[in-house]
Amino acid sequence: MHSGLEDPTLERHFKGHRDTVTSIDFNANMKQLATGSMDSCVMIWNLKPQMRAYRFVGHKDAILSVQFSPSGHLVASASRDKTVRLWVPSVKGESTVLKAHTGTIRSVQFSSDGQSLVTASDDKTIKVWTVHRQKFLFSLSQHINWVRCAKFSPDGRLIVSASDDKTIKIWDKATRECIHSFYEHGGFVNYVDFHPNGTCIAAAGTDNTVKLWDIRMNKLLQHYRVHSAVVNCLSFHPNGNYLITASNDSTLKILDLLEGKLLYTLHGHQGPATCVVFSSAGDFFASGGSDEQVMVWKTNFDAEDYGEMLKNQSRPMTVNCMLKNSDGPSRLPENTSKSHAVELLETNFSDTGSTNLNQQKSHSSNILASDAKPVLPLDQFHLQEGNIIPSTLANTLEHIVGQLDVLTQTVTILEQRLTLTEDKLRECLDNQQKS
Repeated sequence: MHSGLEDPTLERHFKGHRDTVTSIDFNANMKQLATGSMDSCVMIWNLKPQMRAYRFVGHKDAILSVQFSPSGHLVASASRDKTVRLWVPSVKGESTVLKAHTGTIRSVQFSSDGQSLVTASDDKTIKVWTVHRQKFLFSLSQHINWVRCAKFSPDGRLIVSASDDKTIKIWDKATRECIHSFYEHGGFVNYVDFHPNGTCIAAAGTDNTVKLWDIRMNKLLQHYRVHSAVVNCLSFHPNGNYLITASNDSTLKILDLLEGKLLYTLHGHQGPATCVVFSSAGDFFASGGSDEQVMVWKTNFDAEDYGEMLKNQSRPMTVNCMLKNSDGPSRLPENTSKSHAVELLETNFSDTGSTNLNQQKSHSSNILASDAKPVLPLDQFHLQEGNIIPSTLANTLEHIVGQLDVLTQTVTILEQRLTLTEDKLRECLDNQQKS
């Protein structure tokens, strides 16, 4: 048993792109990593030691999205040149082209069975294709502005899309109808994706926030204000307990969804962090940025005994990772995390002030802790008559009551000030009438 949470560590970094890295994805076999860039190239990075990367040239403009097929035998890329390419991720780099849209294609994704593709474009449409012969199936066209992102649900029955018309739409793939729209008044949504259990979605916004919605109840579940700039991308851990985000504030943030709190802040990129993704097992994640760097991190914190660890460490951390000159260790463990469905607590969380603590690590990490109260998920305990309320939940309720007291006092003070202002206004009016 560890005495506390193990921090994520920077395992390797790659340099080869000549412009901002826009998208990133792991091959399920954990032997390759694909990236797309504003330099119009797809790079396939081999995670085995001493193996060279492949650079695929074919697109005539910036690449905005890349993804491996579930089998790992294909890589899809979407570009400003209005095409999607399907690449064989080998040294030959053979590809087929889909002339898919009449505008920039911002997003491409395989369905979980590998049989379909969904694309999203500035032509305001979402399109679905077969992978086998790249046959066009149908188009979804209720958005009235650019569509930045479209994703299949884990079971392939739904599609979620995010647009610059400030809506997120949920579509039924079978009927091709929009079954619900979420309206985003704060800004545009750059990226959206389904939780692994398919019951909720997460959205990364230009208003610096991350929001999670329950698509069964059509209600906001969690709202995080942890970044100080636009949030560009996010990725769920396969077990559904964590969410990682990438922002223009140059940081990656790891959120604990069960506790409804910020767990880690990672500093590594020099400039905006543009993309991030967990591996299929969740034991690694990778990020890309405007600094043209590709970074591979070891997760570490998602251990089986995480629940016990919370007793020893319940505060968010900041990890500053210093790049090493070498590529670092290249051995990738084969362990996988257990997946299970979770119900998420309704949470509204903001990052707070922090105090310094020092911790010596192989990557010279500085740990910063801030005071955030842990919150238990709603389904963790079913409170019935005679049940004992767990101490953590009791502390949380005390904290909420305390906050309500502060709010009540604030309202009282405001009322007093309003009364004083009204009195002064009356005096002024009386004086004017007398004069």
